[in-house]
Amino acid sequence: MNLTIEEVEQIKELLPILPETALHEVKDFIAYLIDREQRRKALEKRALKAEKETPLRFHAVEQAMKAIRNEAKA
Repeated sequence: MNLTIEEVEQIKELLPILPETALHEVKDFIAYLIDREQRRKALEKRALKAEKETPLRFHAVEQAMKAIRNEAKA
C-alpha cells in the first residue's frame, strides 16, 4: 500500500491528539505490523528458495525414512 504524502501528514496531525496510553498502543501496533511484514517476507523468501530446489523422490517409504534418519544424524 502506497501512502501519499497527504495521508502521512494527516496521520502526523492526528497523533498529538491521542492520549499517551493510546500513543503507546499505536507504537506497539506499528512494531507488531513491522514484525509480521518481516516474517512474511522471510517466509516468502524461503518458499521461493524451496520451489527452486529439486524435489526428492523415493520409491518406497523405507527409503524416505532412511534419508530422514541420516539427515537427523548429520
